[in-house]
Amino acid sequence: MKVRPFISLLLTFTIYTIIITLPAGCAQIGAPTGGPKDSLPPRLVSSTPEPNSTNISTNRITLNFNEYVELREAQTNVLISPLPKTTPNIDFKLRSVTVRLRDSLLPNTTYSINFGSAIVDNNEGNPLKDFIFVFSTGSVIDSLTLTGKVILAETGQTDSTMVAMLYRNAGDSAVQKIKPDYVARLKADGSFSFVNLPPGNFKVYALKDGDGGRTYNSKKELFAFSDTAVIISADTKPVLLYASALEKESPTTAKPTATNRRLSYTSLPAGQQQDLLKPLELIFNKPLKKFDPAKLVLTDTNYKPIAAQFSIDSSRTKLVLSHAWQQGMQYRLIVDTTAISDSSNNSIARTDTIRFTTRLTEDYGSVVLRFSNLDITKHPVLQFVTGETVKESYPLTSTEWSKKLMDPGEYEIRILFDDNKNGKWDPGDYSKKLQPEKVITLSQKLSVKANWDNERDIKL
Repeated sequence: MKVRPFISLLLTFTIYTIIITLPAGCAQIGAPTGGPKDSLPPRLVSSTPEPNSTNISTNRITLNFNEYVELREAQTNVLISPLPKTTPNIDFKLRSVTVRLRDSLLPNTTYSINFGSAIVDNNEGNPLKDFIFVFSTGSVIDSLTLTGKVILAETGQTDSTMVAMLYRNAGDSAVQKIKPDYVARLKADGSFSFVNLPPGNFKVYALKDGDGGRTYNSKKELFAFSDTAVIISADTKPVLLYASALEKESPTTAKPTATNRRLSYTSLPAGQQQDLLKPLELIFNKPLKKFDPAKLVLTDTNYKPIAAQFSIDSSRTKLVLSHAWQQGMQYRLIVDTTAISDSSNNSIARTDTIRFTTRLTEDYGSVVLRFSNLDITKHPVLQFVTGETVKESYPLTSTEWSKKLMDPGEYEIRILFDDNKNGKWDPGDYSKKLQPEKVITLSQKLSVKANWDNERDIKL
């Protein structure tokens, strides 16, 4: 009789233990989380030939990686030096990348294949950045380097879409006729680096290659050149190139719309006040044939005539009224119907009166700039830029510049070194071996506030 209570107690304890441990067992057989995301680039495990091999005669290079790989935009990402005359075949399959050079290999030459970011893994697209494979057809691997930087001469900025180019023992016209021997990409800061170079004399250029031909064949292409050949050696110093285009790209123009047969014009938008520092402009929809300034009368609010100067621009579509405006004053411009007409003898429908008010001096800011390390003998010109447009330009004759009335806004400040003293930036001309005029762009913009003294010390 005593055994049965013990067995009953044992069964109760066993069931209780199963109930307690059962949830833990269920939790352990849940769905797998998948593990951490792969963030590692492919890794080279073998190649034929091996990296940095010498006395190589094969045109075929095979690279084997530790995972499945792909090639992205190989024709633009992969740079081979010396530059092949014939486009090589570059392909991938499973874990391998194959490059087949279609030119005969040059004797005693170090070849480098810079894949950029073309090689990525198949799963996550992790790139193997700046991977370079090197081999030589001679008994040594060339190891000299050349570094430098390309600056846009007009703005002092950089353009990473340009390429640097080297020509070995070539004449001045080679850059316009044949492909370079070596090509290097520019980084975001405009810097470039050539590696595995042999010793010798090289011409250095930089080009924004619009047609992909690797030759300078358009005056609209950004182009830079060194004044003299560079001697590549262990002591070669970095080079600095200034790029410019001899001609500007033509702006995209909108398709012409149906022209209003009647002669009309536009002036200040409604509610906008006339700038104290600028003339009043009337923009016409057609070129003017007749323009009689005697029939244009500027008056005050009592219609008392005020002396003013009228002129017309070269396109004959803009009339300009110049006057020393008084602040906060109301003006009237009376345009007689017989004052103007176009080539079809169309005139405005009736005599018109344009009413406008000038701004106050409090609407402007006062600016004082003090420069240090500024070489006045280089004819510096101070430029205020908004967007891509130079809004104001002033020759600097001392290390301090000031202006009482300046439009409020945010300006980029540039210093142009005006070699020919014509007040504007001039591009280079390779045919004349003339370098472009150079510009410094300050890293910090100038914010001009209305009715405020805006002062800054600038160290160049």
